Amino acid sequence: MRRACLSLMALLVGQAAWAAPPETIPRTVPLDPVTGETPTVVVEAPEPLYVAPTLRDRIGRIWAPVLINGKGPFRLVLDTGANSSAIIPPVLEALGVGVEGARTVQLTGVTGTAVVPVIFAQQLEVGDLLMQNIRLPVVPDVFGGAQGVLGSDGLGDKRIYIDFRNDLIRISRSHGEPLPVNFTRVPVTLNSLRLLTFDLRVGNVRTHAILDTGAQQSMGNGKLREALLRRAREARDEDIVGVTLDVAQGQSMAIPPIGLGDIQVRNMRVNFGNEFIFERWKLTREPALILGMDVIGTLETLIIDYKQRELHLRAPRR
Repeated sequence: MRRACLSLMALLVGQAAWAAPPETIPRTVPLDPVTGETPTVVVEAPEPLYVAPTLRDRIGRIWAPVLINGKGPFRLVLDTGANSSAIIPPVLEALGVGVEGARTVQLTGVTGTAVVPVIFAQQLEVGDLLMQNIRLPVVPDVFGGAQGVLGSDGLGDKRIYIDFRNDLIRISRSHGEPLPVNFTRVPVTLNSLRLLTFDLRVGNVRTHAILDTGAQQSMGNGKLREALLRRAREARDEDIVGVTLDVAQGQSMAIPPIGLGDIQVRNMRVNFGNEFIFERWKLTREPALILGMDVIGTLETLIIDYKQRELHLRAPRR
């Protein structure tokens, strides 16, 4: 059995599930039998296919259309907190492969570990990202409509453009593009696990942060909780369910504004109490925060430039 360290998305019990967008179905609207006129029809905007913002009643998401062995596209969660891509069991049938007699890997999620089968794909492709002879762990279906995760492997020279306003994700090679107008630059470090790390402020507390587009809700470690404890107005218990299906007890707490460069994100809550992934990532000695989609999805545009080691952020226009 080989070991793989995947830090995949956490799902909060009680949060609204991410649902796959409905198919667009042409409809014929009949004439009103009394007036003989076509009635007024109110058509709701279609559910975003790949990039959805965080709203009051929904956590945002980033899904990428990925071809595997030329089949698909499969809708995979872009997960900057995972160092490997993975798929769910129904994708196996579409690929025409099975896991009987397959090798296994030890999967590490935000709440625990599990041993899962792994298949080998000849090719994985999305945008300018092309990987060959890639290992794909087969994980439980906890993604609410997505068919797996797209991890950070292979993204070392890539630029990912994510537009929450226009339902757009584009993965291309980085060519040293300059900071766009009205964007904020945040320098990042890529550590040995290929995690995007940077410093920010939660209120006046200097905090070490990990950008994790696979996590629905942001999570803080014990040191950050201690630093913010006197500022907390309320807290409530929450359960966190990770990709390994382990459940961790946590406590959701309102926090001061989060400062991302010159952008401030207000009225957010962070979950505390799950130290497992912070211990695995060696982030227990100073205040640390896993920045999830509850915060990331409030932006209008996010650009992740792995080659330049930069985030380019644009706040919503008012």
